[in-house]
Amino acid sequence: MGKIHYTLFNPSGNMTILVDSPVSPDRQPAVAGKLMELERETEQVGFVRLPGPGTGEPVELRMAGGEFCGNATMSAASLYLDRCGERTGTVRVRVAGTEPPVEVTLAEGPDGSRQGTLSMPKPLSVRTEMLEGFGRVPVVRFPGITHLIADESSRGFLTRENAEAQAPVLCGELGAEALGLMFLDPDRRSLTPLVYVPEAGTLCWESSCASGTTAAGAWLANRSGGPVTLALQQPGGTLTITAEPEGDLCLTGAVRSVRDGFLEIEEGKR
Repeated sequence: MGKIHYTLFNPSGNMTILVDSPVSPDRQPAVAGKLMELERETEQVGFVRLPGPGTGEPVELRMAGGEFCGNATMSAASLYLDRCGERTGTVRVRVAGTEPPVEVTLAEGPDGSRQGTLSMPKPLSVRTEMLEGFGRVPVVRFPGITHLIADESSRGFLTRENAEAQAPVLCGELGAEALGLMFLDPDRRSLTPLVYVPEAGTLCWESSCASGTTAAGAWLANRSGGPVTLALQQPGGTLTITAEPEGDLCLTGAVRSVRDGFLEIEEGKR
């Protein structure tokens, strides 16, 4: 038997495991599943390669389902600073499927946490799209994940009660690698995220969603034609997005390391 080392992070309640032991991409979904069984509060799993301090190389991150995740990106940067013995700094993180590397700036936060700020990737598109049987819906596409904004314009066909059944259908209709259903209430400044990742086999009401928060900001800026700064309260905490109509997106949130652990696996199955 071999051991895989991992660290559990809490980025705004979106409990995230990062594995820093080598695991081949074809094995990552299975290992992620075992880790989520072991750590029941976990909502997602990512796999990282940490460069040596001072090399100038970016941290490498790949999510188990291949999707982009801002909270995991923030966690990966925090893990790197931990390994370097630093509390603050700016870390570049290259996320699989996204170029160029994302810059994450981490400052001291309360209760041992760090406050992270990162420039999020620009969307591939921000528009309403026609879906057969659903009509026109607000859709924001990023590399690796597509978000449908469930606001007042889509409440006729999508509710929190039917969202879990609709998510796989909508993911197929949109031809998305992964799908977020973002229940947005801009008046109350709240967001409730449901994320479906077919490759990882997960459908999860997340405590917070960084890319979904970014999608909501991009959609609101696109619709208004002006810049938007919005702190969105989510089940696990608050994420703040600043969005420009031309696509510049900046996200801020908190991240805290919870604990380290090991997973026993069969040799040769990494």
